Amino acid sequence: MSSQPRSTPASASSSQPEAEQTRGWRTVVHNDPVNLMTYVEWVFMTYFSMTPDTARSLMLRVHERGRAVVSHGQREQMEADAQAMHAFGLWATIEEEE
Repeated sequence: MSSQPRSTPASASSSQPEAEQTRGWRTVVHNDPVNLMTYVEWVFMTYFSMTPDTARSLMLRVHERGRAVVSHGQREQMEADAQAMHAFGLWATIEEEE
């Protein structure tokens, strides 16, 4: 499991349709009544290698706005990121970027 941020695009497989290759996806973490804010911040620093300031800012966005985008990239990687968030006990989904 990689701990690098997911903000850089990766090359798409030539077996995918062209529209699928050019689509961007994002992983979104949603607020929940279970996890402590400090734990969410720790997960962001641990899994995504975020700085403490970035992790705190995104954690506060989750807490105050109900959701925050934590990674961008190809669909398969965003699915892996969402599954990792689930393994940490966080609620996460993926969305296609506009």
